[in-house]
Amino acid sequence: MKAVVLAAGEGIRLQPITATRPKHLIKVGGKPILEHCLSAVKDAGIDEALIIVHYMEDAIRRYFGDGKRVGLKIDYAKQEAMLGTGNAVSIAEPYVKDDFLIVNGDLLFSAEAVKSVIDSHKKEKPAATMAAVPVENPEDYGIIELKEEKHVKRIVEKPSRKESPTNLANAGIYAFSTEIFDKIKATSASARGEWEITDAISQLAKEKTVLAVTIPKNEWVDIGRPWNLLEANRWALTKMKHKVCGIIEHGAHLTGPVTIVESAQIRSGVYIEGPAFIDENSDIGPNCYIRPYTSIGKKVRIGNACEIKNSIIMDKAHIGHLSYVGDSIIGENCNLGAGTIIANYRLDAGTIKMMVKDKVVDSGRTKLGAVLGDDVKAGINTLFMPGIKVGVNSWIGPSVIVYRDIPANTIIMLKQNLEEKKLSLEQ
Repeated sequence: MKAVVLAAGEGIRLQPITATRPKHLIKVGGKPILEHCLSAVKDAGIDEALIIVHYMEDAIRRYFGDGKRVGLKIDYAKQEAMLGTGNAVSIAEPYVKDDFLIVNGDLLFSAEAVKSVIDSHKKEKPAATMAAVPVENPEDYGIIELKEEKHVKRIVEKPSRKESPTNLANAGIYAFSTEIFDKIKATSASARGEWEITDAISQLAKEKTVLAVTIPKNEWVDIGRPWNLLEANRWALTKMKHKVCGIIEHGAHLTGPVTIVESAQIRSGVYIEGPAFIDENSDIGPNCYIRPYTSIGKKVRIGNACEIKNSIIMDKAHIGHLSYVGDSIIGENCNLGAGTIIANYRLDAGTIKMMVKDKVVDSGRTKLGAVLGDDVKAGINTLFMPGIKVGVNSWIGPSVIVYRDIPANTIIMLKQNLEEKKLSLEQ
């Protein structure tokens, strides 16, 4: 069975991180999201994959090449226009001759989840089999309505909680017969002018057997909004095999599962609590505290007496001494001056909201810091309030309190009103 991996989308909701890279190449646990997907597919017993690309396709092609590095034979096909998942799947028609696997390349899932779909499909031979995952917020997903215990009736997109037929969300893992291509051709475009694979599945279910296979929630992570990247990073760090290979100075202390890649340097006085990942040529410390669920990329410098907690620090970032970064995503080549504080907790202990596609969205998290795009610079003693986003290549001057989102290519400076008086020397 061949796998078809959908990796064409831009990931607008993950801006500003996706302004400079495809969503699929964002690293969590030291590897791109798409590499985690391909590894799960390979571990499920598949050795061939077709990747559907569009946004920044050259970056994806360069990274994975012919697939030898990840143990797969990889081909590519381009979705010429972003016309929905149904249109993306239809592009695979010339490349498949019999039943095939479809996975969304912008989420995380286990090999066991893929195997359960494939095994059920081979055993019962329906027209289609899809993975379903129980969720607490059905209004954010396509929800599967069943007509029997595991037979799909239709997929309802983002129903209200009261109207949701089940709590089983479409997990983005499918096994299809080639009949799906005719159903895609027979469907109409949505109001957004897109052809959705879920509409084709609903049509197929009216005539043929479509099965739903329920997978455990802990074997799947959706990555739709910036804070989901922190959840994905946590998932990846928890599941990976850890190994310490770097330069560890006397006086450094590592506890729990920690990966230090060869050529990374951990200076004296650094305390690292796993799970954590530190990539090649990074330099940490001295006297830093790296807390659990932190991933640090390549050539990162973290100065003296910094604390990093539950964060993703991308390649070549620099975090100056005496800084704190909590529950945040720091893009490539960012430079945070000494004493930078990224706050991650509201004074009233409420959940933190963030702007996503021009709408204020409640993250549901009480701990959430900032999301900085690539090449952001912050002067000394800059303070970022919880839930802030800063666009690529923006500069924040010293001692600024950033309390609202900053667009790309913007300079924010603090104006001072100084009063000057002559010192009287008379008694």
